[in-house]
Amino acid sequence: MTKFGKVAVLMGGRSAEREISLKSGTMVLAALRSKGVDAHAFDPRDQGLEQLIAQKFDRVFIALHGRFGEDGTVQGALEYLGIPYTGSGVMASALAMDKWRTKLLWQAAGVSTPPYELLSQDSDFAGVAARIGLPLMMKPAREGSSIGMSKVTSVEKVQSAFELAAQYDSVIIAERFVEGIELTAGILGGETLPLIRLETPRVFYDYEAKYFSDDTRYICPCGLPQPQEEMVQGAALAAFRLLGCSGWGRVDVMLDASGQPYLLEVNTIPGMTDHSLVPMAARARGISFEDLVVRILELAHVG
Repeated sequence: MTKFGKVAVLMGGRSAEREISLKSGTMVLAALRSKGVDAHAFDPRDQGLEQLIAQKFDRVFIALHGRFGEDGTVQGALEYLGIPYTGSGVMASALAMDKWRTKLLWQAAGVSTPPYELLSQDSDFAGVAARIGLPLMMKPAREGSSIGMSKVTSVEKVQSAFELAAQYDSVIIAERFVEGIELTAGILGGETLPLIRLETPRVFYDYEAKYFSDDTRYICPCGLPQPQEEMVQGAALAAFRLLGCSGWGRVDVMLDASGQPYLLEVNTIPGMTDHSLVPMAARARGISFEDLVVRILELAHVG
């Protein structure tokens, strides 16, 4: 593993997802070291990125989630510094982090994604609920891990859901909730991993269900007929590539009662914790966590 040189695992950072980033980064760091990689923890909240040059790092594994890590900012800095990094490039990272602009691009290309509206404090919330239909999902456009999201089942709760989302972002979308099967497609090196079906007793697959709950069910194989699974995988990979994403990531999908897939969002730096989905999908393909981490590092973006 000396071919990688000295590797920095970027973790922590300044986003609302710092706690999860630290968990992901710690597991990635341990996996790399177990494979003989000269890997070191690096928290950009505590030291400037110029230290990557000063400390002579050759490559970076980005385990930062959310803003200042997943949104193209760190990617741009690393390209300027000339250091190869894992995951998607600057443009794709910025687009995928922004759910509104992701949807605009997908709609222009004919990708199936749930109807939505952009909201402000002056929005007619009752009118929004009438046009989109209930239930709906209220989302900050540029947060991950379901932070600030809520499922709204009555007109009276639309404004309070908006106010919760507005604590995290100035751009808020209200999106039609698609009733059906929740799926996620891990992507590694241009191929789609086996789909995982998600089931939770909670209102939706929220922050608690993602990272802490033991009641969440992860079903893989997902139970779909093979032709249907391949259809969803193909749609997910096409949506991923449309944003310019590369290396690895995860695409979230809802399958309605008629079997129509609706693309929700792309995660360019998914979680790498003991509850995380890409490692589960990789295991179903016969790829251990340690081998997955090394493969991601091999796919490092070089600008």
